[in-house]
Amino acid sequence: MGDDHSAMPLEITPVEEELNRQLLSDFTGERTGFLRVGPQGYFLPSKYARQAHHLYNFQPRPDDVWVATFPRSGTTWTQELVWLIANNLDFETAGKVPQTERFPFFEFSLFLHDETKEEFIKENESDPKKVELVEQLSKPGYQILNEMTTRRFIKTHLPFSLLPKTLLEVGCKVVYVARNPKDVAVSFYHLNRLIRTQGYKGDFSKYWDYFERNLNPWTPYWSHVNEGWKLKSHPNVLFLFYEEMNKDIKSTINQVSEFLLGSRLSEKDTDRLANYLDITNFRSNPAVNYQPLREAGILVEGEQGFIRKGKNGGWVEEFTPELNKRADKWIHENLRQTDLRFPGMCDV
Repeated sequence: MGDDHSAMPLEITPVEEELNRQLLSDFTGERTGFLRVGPQGYFLPSKYARQAHHLYNFQPRPDDVWVATFPRSGTTWTQELVWLIANNLDFETAGKVPQTERFPFFEFSLFLHDETKEEFIKENESDPKKVELVEQLSKPGYQILNEMTTRRFIKTHLPFSLLPKTLLEVGCKVVYVARNPKDVAVSFYHLNRLIRTQGYKGDFSKYWDYFERNLNPWTPYWSHVNEGWKLKSHPNVLFLFYEEMNKDIKSTINQVSEFLLGSRLSEKDTDRLANYLDITNFRSNPAVNYQPLREAGILVEGEQGFIRKGKNGGWVEEFTPELNKRADKWIHENLRQTDLRFPGMCDV
């Protein structure tokens, strides 16, 4: 069943051999290789071929709520906002139960290669709790979700074209967040260095080269955000820009509340939630900052944390003038093909 592609109409092709070798030497979490999926050539690790059928044919439930983003677009922040609004501002549970349990990551197990998993287990063999965490991380999200009897909240970085085909038909609500590509790339670079399931060993310049050439998980970036943008008028999709969320979180709380509940929160509750989501409070919140992964050695010590700065324009810290010029040209070329515009970004 795991390799049954009968109901998976999208073509899956391996990345060419020489390029694959280079990628494996720079991204050490993956051990087998990388794939391109569908007409847009979405870039995913080898395990996708085994799980594609299950991911694509996953059975959504009408009351599911999904947060879908390209990575590092304010995903964790949005998840917490969505979960609290849908759960009557239950701050107590939000503080006690890790977000990863309240809001399973649909495809994360794709990124825990069997060999990497064995290494993590060996490193943590003296601590059964940490071994159990590694086992849980390797369990496919669709299995975890199928076993859930309560309302499901689901995180994904897959583009709409790779999500379950009946997702919007059955009535699921999807909050899609887009963020300007320079900030995304810088934040994703730091995550690729931080988390050993990615294990990136190079510098930012080399990373940007991979990113621009669509050789990083979930790229092509532009295909991803444009798929979301095209669905912005769908009644079951709420399309948000991270830049606007960051600038006015209270307005975002109103939008999400109207989308999920059909009404706004009281002013008092809006203020409480806005304060909870303030980046300074959020960064130090152990329920959302992936502390258990750090304790199990899955996050690299000395790298920047999972919840970073949460600000707009942080890209200036990594881009040299030459790289910035190149990135602007790439952005300019891609914006000419869409009417999507990021708040605060100069027009084409």
